[in-house]
Amino acid sequence: MNDERPDDEVDNPDEHMPPGNSPDTEATGGTRSGRKRWTPEAGEEAAMVLRRLAVQPWLVTGRDDEVIAMVRRNLSAVRDALSRLGWVLVVERDLVRLRKSPPVRRDAWAANGSKPLEASWFFLLVAAAESMTPRVGLAQLVAGARAAAAEATLPVTNDMLERRAMVKALRMLDERGVVEQVDGEVDGFIEDENAPVLLAIHHSRLAHVISNFGTLDPSENPAAWLEQVEREPDPARRMRRRLIDDTLVHVVDLDEAEADWLSRRVRGDDGAPLAQAFGLSLERRTEGAALVVPDDAFRHPRELGPRHFPSAGTVPHAALLLCEYAATAGLLGSDADGPGIGWRGLAQTDVIGHLTALAAEHPDGKAGWRRELAENPPLLAEEVRGLLVELDLLRVRTRGDGSRTWWFSPATGRWASPTQAMPAGPSTDVGPRPQRPGRAPASSETLPFDFALTPPGAPRE
Repeated sequence: MNDERPDDEVDNPDEHMPPGNSPDTEATGGTRSGRKRWTPEAGEEAAMVLRRLAVQPWLVTGRDDEVIAMVRRNLSAVRDALSRLGWVLVVERDLVRLRKSPPVRRDAWAANGSKPLEASWFFLLVAAAESMTPRVGLAQLVAGARAAAAEATLPVTNDMLERRAMVKALRMLDERGVVEQVDGEVDGFIEDENAPVLLAIHHSRLAHVISNFGTLDPSENPAAWLEQVEREPDPARRMRRRLIDDTLVHVVDLDEAEADWLSRRVRGDDGAPLAQAFGLSLERRTEGAALVVPDDAFRHPRELGPRHFPSAGTVPHAALLLCEYAATAGLLGSDADGPGIGWRGLAQTDVIGHLTALAAEHPDGKAGWRRELAENPPLLAEEVRGLLVELDLLRVRTRGDGSRTWWFSPATGRWASPTQAMPAGPSTDVGPRPQRPGRAPASSETLPFDFALTPPGAPRE
């Protein structure tokens, strides 16, 4: 594989420090002496670049030229900020690749990530692409991927389900600029294995597909391999990553060292400068913290990441109304009963009952809900649960008798009661902008969180 780089564009060797060698690593319980406050170099444009990279880790020439130019202009400041997270920025002649750490909440990420079959064919296509010419027909690449599957003793079915998974994998490779469609339509492969499609393979980019490496063999012990690549011994770096790459941080999820960092350093020498570097606003409350994107820092909610909330669509609208209901009708939890203080609980039967009543108020039609969901409240409840769990706004717990309780994060109380119905539309539609950070409406002033939630970062790679 050709992976040569121009001499003036190799990675900064200082960025390849192993986990735990953070610039300001300190032992738990250490004093503040000897630790200098980090002052970010980043200006407004550098902050814009950092936010873009967090959402879009792959930038390629011909598609992202404007952003790549901004990266090069602010390279020192961008790398300075990313080094605080232990993230590596690869800058080559035709590629900018941010190598991020594994997802903060693996299960929530996996629930909406690629399906196992799609992920398998993604890597099989990568393996086959390494030995292909820069221009290759789709049929030839697929044949190579199937040969790689046979070598790895993976099943090859040659059916439509397999071809659909291959097409999804090819789209992911195209999004990353690794294997791009030059001529023809990849979708045609689903119905016709001999569909005339010409692909361009960028061999130098193949080396950057895998972002996190481990010394163990994932095929022999997947759990141990995941534990190894996810391990980060420095609590300060763990907390920085959580604030940047997740919706919010709940105190109930932190260990002693992480809670100490949140208590002493999130507003001071560490968290506040990090927020400044990314152009974010730090919001800190008793139950946790979040870094919020200011309203004037983006044009469209989709710039914030793959999932934004509130937004249009049946499921987001139902979730928003359910959060409002929980804020007033939910049982206040405690450390003994629920995830922690400030969380509000609803029995799942009450959730389904309330969604049933809401569905009757939003019949199918203009500004109404999708019929298949409105007529099936248990299914709607599962869709709402998936959305809120992904955003870390909900925890569902099963009691000894089999009943389930939905515990809503304190942050869910920060939205005012909607004064008019949001248009249903597809759940993927771009909805209204999240509210500007500031004081919450009077109905939620006493709630511990008072900020507009931003969605999780881009899917990890």
